[in-house]
Amino acid sequence: MTTITMSTGESLIFFGLIAAVTMFTRFLPFLLFPENKKTPKYVEYLGLVLPYAIIGMLVVYCLKNATPLAYPFALPELISVVSIGLLQKWRNNMLLSIGGGTLLYMVLVQAVFV
Repeated sequence: MTTITMSTGESLIFFGLIAAVTMFTRFLPFLLFPENKKTPKYVEYLGLVLPYAIIGMLVVYCLKNATPLAYPFALPELISVVSIGLLQKWRNNMLLSIGGGTLLYMVLVQAVFV
């Protein structure tokens, strides 16, 4: 395994570029759609549907390696997904739901379904 080392100047350039690109992506919407200009309908539509699409993609990604035909029969995943849904329905708090479900999943795979 090789290790890549950078000099101080290279590090400053590297992190400077990262900061510049991050700032550019944050400022771009304000440059494209100033306050006095109406936001296009398709951008407003994307702002409404993309969060749900991304959450759906994350769920599929997280469950892609679940094995329902072998021990533990995807039970930790199923129990965690149900708990996330119940927590969200009960408290309507995304941080609590995701954090609680993640914590429950970690306990299940490390202590219960060993």
